[in-house]
Amino acid sequence: MAFGIKRQELMSWKEAVSRGEISFLTHYWLDERFPGCKTVTKVGCSDVERLIHWGKQYGLKPEWIDFKEGYPHYDLFGHYQESILSKEGMLNQLKRFV
Repeated sequence: MAFGIKRQELMSWKEAVSRGEISFLTHYWLDERFPGCKTVTKVGCSDVERLIHWGKQYGLKPEWIDFKEGYPHYDLFGHYQESILSKEGMLNQLKRFV
């Protein structure tokens, strides 16, 4: 279940992903498969090769890319989420949910 973002934020993320940009979207998300995690950051890009190349610098595997929603993306949780957002200078995405 995703919540805590505005529709316009989601639409802007989808538009950026569709243009082939690496785009970040953090929101509340609860899933019993990931206990202790209350947020997820989706890092998407319609240019899958670009997304794979971006993910490799952080040790993300291509098989972790989620294609289900029509917007190829990595789902970042826990230490991956905080570490990558910090390195990307985007911790503000996470801090707003703390």
